[in-house]
Parts: sequence; structure tokens; C-alpha cells
Amino acid sequence: MFLEIEVKLGIVFHGYDKENKEIEETFEGTDFMKKIISIARIQSISEKYILITSSHDRVMYWEYKGTMEELKQRLLNIDLKIA
Repeated sequence: MFLEIEVKLGIVFHGYDKENKEIEETFEGTDFMKKIISIARIQSISEKYILITSSHDRVMYWEYKGTMEELKQRLLNIDLKIA
């Protein structure tokens, strides 16, 4: 199952350094773009970000247009179960 959504890149986690601290890259000033993403890649949704799994063991926080309630309703409309 896939979802079309407007997102922009917020934070990418590239793994951990020698001291076991997260290596992160923050993006600011990027534009929103439409993406069609696999729902299976979504790890969590907050008021501002969608946490997405990516290649090479990375995770990304994407900022999305709209509200969490609107996104939740879109998922419910495609029969995704939310408890």
C-alpha cells in the first residue's frame, strides 16, 4: 500500500559514531515535494514529522503538509487499522 503526500526533508540519521552518538544531518530551507511512499516505511507520525526508514540503515524525519489528524484520517480511509 502506498500513500501520496507532500513532504520535505528534515533530519537524516546516518548511524552512530565511535562514542555511540547519533550522526545526524539537518536540512533547512528545502521545499515541499510530492512523494508516493510505501506505508510499510512509516515508523511513526507526530504533529510535525513522519519517521521513515531508508536505505543503508538510515532513518529520516520528513516534515509534512497538513495536520496529524488529516493524515490519520487518510490512513483510516484506506482501511489501515489504528488502535
